[in-house]
Amino acid sequence: MPYPRARQADVVDVLHGVTVPDPYRWLEEPDSDETRAWVEAQNALTRTHLDGPLRDRLVERLTELYDSPRATMPFRRGDHYFFNWNPGLRNQPALMVQDGVAATPRPLIDPNTLSPDGTVALTAVFGSEDGRLVAYALSKSGSDQQQLFVREVDSGRDRPDRIDWVKFASVAWTKDSSAFYYLRFPEPGTVPPGDEHYFGRIYFHRLGDPQSRDPLVFAVADDREVVPFVELSAGDRFVVITAQKGASERSAIHLIDLATPGAAPRVLFAGYDAVFAFAGSADGRLFFRTDLHAPRGRIISVDETDPWSSPRVVIPEGPDTLATAVAARERLVVSYLHNAANRVRLFNLDGAAAGDVPLPPYGSLASLDARPEHDDVLMTFQSFIEPPTAYRYEIATSRLHPLAQVSRPRFDSAAYEIEQVWYRSKDGTRVSMFLVHARGPARDGDRPVLLTAYGGFNISVTPTFDAAHFLLLERGGLVAVPNLRGGGEYGESWHEAGMLDRKQNVFHDFFCAAEYLIREGWTAPRRIAIEGGSNGGLLTGAALVQRPDLFGAVICRVPVADMLRYHLFTVGRFWIPEYGSADDPEQFRYLLAYSPYHNVADGVAYPPTLVMTADTDDRVSPGMAKKFAARLQAATSGDAPILIRVETKAGHGAGKPLSKVIEEDADIFAFLYRASGIEV
Repeated sequence: MPYPRARQADVVDVLHGVTVPDPYRWLEEPDSDETRAWVEAQNALTRTHLDGPLRDRLVERLTELYDSPRATMPFRRGDHYFFNWNPGLRNQPALMVQDGVAATPRPLIDPNTLSPDGTVALTAVFGSEDGRLVAYALSKSGSDQQQLFVREVDSGRDRPDRIDWVKFASVAWTKDSSAFYYLRFPEPGTVPPGDEHYFGRIYFHRLGDPQSRDPLVFAVADDREVVPFVELSAGDRFVVITAQKGASERSAIHLIDLATPGAAPRVLFAGYDAVFAFAGSADGRLFFRTDLHAPRGRIISVDETDPWSSPRVVIPEGPDTLATAVAARERLVVSYLHNAANRVRLFNLDGAAAGDVPLPPYGSLASLDARPEHDDVLMTFQSFIEPPTAYRYEIATSRLHPLAQVSRPRFDSAAYEIEQVWYRSKDGTRVSMFLVHARGPARDGDRPVLLTAYGGFNISVTPTFDAAHFLLLERGGLVAVPNLRGGGEYGESWHEAGMLDRKQNVFHDFFCAAEYLIREGWTAPRRIAIEGGSNGGLLTGAALVQRPDLFGAVICRVPVADMLRYHLFTVGRFWIPEYGSADDPEQFRYLLAYSPYHNVADGVAYPPTLVMTADTDDRVSPGMAKKFAARLQAATSGDAPILIRVETKAGHGAGKPLSKVIEEDADIFAFLYRASGIEV
């Protein structure tokens, strides 16, 4: 296939004595005329390959699949219940509020009214303790950059307050709703270029004041990669600051005792060697989730009268992985991962077991919310074949019911089943994998398969709903989701086994998942399509260059594809604790060994490949995807298409309007249908 010309420049780095060519570095410059012309030509080529009657039919079916009401992300403040709501095909969900559990919901914030193309998204909401006000974050075109606003719940009017330079929004309201603490980053131009992505700090904002008057509350001035998140204990006794090192969940906890005027932040749990996450306060104690001396997690507490005394173990480590925990009235609500699926258990404040929330097997929580003054728990539950739904659990009656009534989706969930299987990786490690397929005869050796995974950053891949997967399931296909090392499904030791110099374990786990499906008679290599995004894009990129023989199609979304330079762009330095850095000679050697861009080999017949990125992705630099695609196109010896799709007015993925989601899904499955030989 003829491809648009990509100039090969004579750019060479010598790193730790090793010569490293980088002929497509010019593609890192997004605004150059040469890069723009290349992107335009590549997008035109991709359109000629994907557009047509097949894609039109896929858009039609996707529109049907997405056209059902969805209520998600519920929480309660005071007597007000809030949740996100999309009646079907709106580009963005709106925030709804109901003034009591039996009241009729009404719209409070609808981002669809803020942009005609749906590219303004409501990305975070923080309710005041009495439920009278919400601080909410908006982002544009998928950017991580956010602006904070304040809205009155009863009137629906905005206050004049506006907070700029926000990312990864974190807000903690004071009990009287007169002020809040928040996380912000430096204003561009006030720091050296690039540093606006770092040096997160906590400020205090009193309603009605201009942001310029907000006092600084917490900062780690000598470490730009620390990101602090802020919460308040019940009764406003302590400001609880969780300071994380980059993208790692490992953290330090700092407390500000508001009972002492002018008190400075004081370290409660030091260092960044373990996870500490505030789980709320009740009965005069502060509760924390931690994996310190407990790789699968446990709950500890400290006394509010003397937090710096020795912590007490409330819920010891168990066989399942502790995922999240929140304090409700006289209860701790704890979500565990049992073989990579969520279970929710209740405990008394002394740690005694107090029952389970009745959830279906093979599902996952997308949110969990409770308050020590309330006797109900709000959550979002979903599975591979059940769309995410907002639920309310009554502690007193042990009843679980939807917070909002929704109609059934446009498919028959009873026609499909979920299995969990186990297989051995290259070094003998047992790895779990979910399989989703239609009921009935299964193993004919020729099923089209979508193998999708992540494997990194302690992120657990649990049974989540994706309407687009039914485009494959309805054609007799199989969706396979392995729980690779590097994730958080089986605790911190599972995560550590797939990070830094052990990253190759993740790739071997992935290869062995495909080989298991072939060996067990499900499919053949030419029928296996692999898909992943971000760190999952790194996974599929590495899989493509290491085992091009094993897969029939590759979908590589927003990939971290250049492991020697990723840390030089946007927030890349946040990922050094996970990957390592080419600045270090030992880490350089293992990064070079698997970096997708650097391991493309000339003369290899690579399988059909679709690389995807977005022009305003300010998390993973689009230049890495562009360089990877250009290198693949120049190297391949086969006729299979190597395509790149560069989305406009879109970012890393969060807040993407539904219209763009449908267009993107249609492109992915038009590509997959053709590559896998799926007939319509």
